[in-house]
Amino acid sequence: MQSRMTKTIFAAAALAALPALAWAWRAQNRHEVHDLGQGVFEVVSEVGAGAGDYWCGAGDYAIAALRTPANQRIYIWKPLGPSVSRPGRKAVQFALTPPQGADTSVGLSLAVKRAGDNLTAAMARNYCYDRVEDRVWHD
Repeated sequence: MQSRMTKTIFAAAALAALPALAWAWRAQNRHEVHDLGQGVFEVVSEVGAGAGDYWCGAGDYAIAALRTPANQRIYIWKPLGPSVSRPGRKAVQFALTPPQGADTSVGLSLAVKRAGDNLTAAMARNYCYDRVEDRVWHD
């Protein structure tokens, strides 16, 4: 009987120790998206990721997982830097509200290097389709 209880405790501990990857939401472009709590979510990079890839992940997550309207703005909460959910990887943190004191004026170029930069969820998600088109034409 004790052996069964020990196995159960071990299994529960092993489940709790699984990496965050196990609970990641996957965007259309296969980027992991992690809910960090308090309205902030993180899009983790894949090899060769560009700004459009991060925005794709954020837009897809906002619309598909959070069920936000297409015209909801998504803000960079924390620009490109080390991931908090996947150590050793790069990530961008996003939110549906701007970080306090951030400049939210709309820029002229697509980037993930400034807190407060923003796009509508629909525009962000459109970057997913750019990559799909690339794969279709080059495969």
